[in-house]
Amino acid sequence: MKTTKTKSPIMTRVQKRNLLDPDEKRTFEKGKLELVTLGGITFGRATLEPGWKWSTCVKPMVKTKSCQSSHLQYHLSGRLHVVMDDGTEVEFGPGDVSMIPPGHDAWVIGDEPVVVLDISGMVDYAKKK
Repeated sequence: MKTTKTKSPIMTRVQKRNLLDPDEKRTFEKGKLELVTLGGITFGRATLEPGWKWSTCVKPMVKTKSCQSSHLQYHLSGRLHVVMDDGTEVEFGPGDVSMIPPGHDAWVIGDEPVVVLDISGMVDYAKKK
């Protein structure tokens, strides 16, 4: 049986984008999101200010019971507390890599903004419904 190799569209050419000049910006209460897309993958940098909580700052925009985005994130700064719909609780800080499935609430702990780089859950995050 002969196999055929196909090239991935992601690797056909060098691409460069900068989050300082994002493709799209979204703002919401006590937070902002900057997005760039390369090879079909969207990177989102979220900055969440002290006092930010998903259920009070984003839920009114998206009108879901809990956050329904799946996140694969690298935590750059600040502390983020996450509570899953099943009651599981986890806290993340600088240097942590997290995988957070849909069905959660989250909030900033302390006085330092949370900054995360997300590579899976920001395409539709904080879009008004």
